[in-house]
Amino acid sequence: MIIAPSVLNANFLNLEADIKATEKGGANWVHLDIMDGSFVPNISFGPGIAQQIRKCTKLPLDCHLMIERPELHIEAFAQAGVDYITVHAEATRHLDRLLNKIKELGCKAGVCINPATPLESITDVLDLADMVLVMSVNPGFGGQSLIPYCLDKVSRLRSMKANLQIEIDGGINLETLPLAKKAGANIFVIGSAIFSAENIEEETARFRVKERNKKS
Repeated sequence: MIIAPSVLNANFLNLEADIKATEKGGANWVHLDIMDGSFVPNISFGPGIAQQIRKCTKLPLDCHLMIERPELHIEAFAQAGVDYITVHAEATRHLDRLLNKIKELGCKAGVCINPATPLESITDVLDLADMVLVMSVNPGFGGQSLIPYCLDKVSRLRSMKANLQIEIDGGINLETLPLAKKAGANIFVIGSAIFSAENIEEETARFRVKERNKKS
């Protein structure tokens, strides 16, 4: 189980401290939501901020490009030091070429689909992708509730490829994470459920405690 707090919900005036708090609480990755104001309504940040985040943590950087024409920007994010670059199937015309290019740049390649996008749109690249990210909310805003039918999509995806890395993003909290895990996800993007807490370190650790209790 990989916990990947999304810094989109962090305090950007205190970003390094917030990231360190999640790290101390047991986070495995740092999730970077990159928004362009076109593919999604909001604008977040670019490779310059990603490069600064790289300097303050050794955790893998999981870069989710919610942008149009991601092929124009993957090199800049690779140079910023991210480890995973995930692109939306809906945002590019040449998905196979793009995933190969991400790998050529030395990063792991992920492909993402929105809630209403069918799994059939990515079946031909499952052997090429290092990870599939299933959006469980419509992207662009934090704090949304998980869309239930997305869990069925995760289950079907898991049945298609047993050893696939499956990430889920949207509405993940202490109540919905077990449901997503049961469906077959193994990487969990958590935003407001962690960063809105009074104690970020303790809140991150609660997800680990819940997992340990479930196993026991």
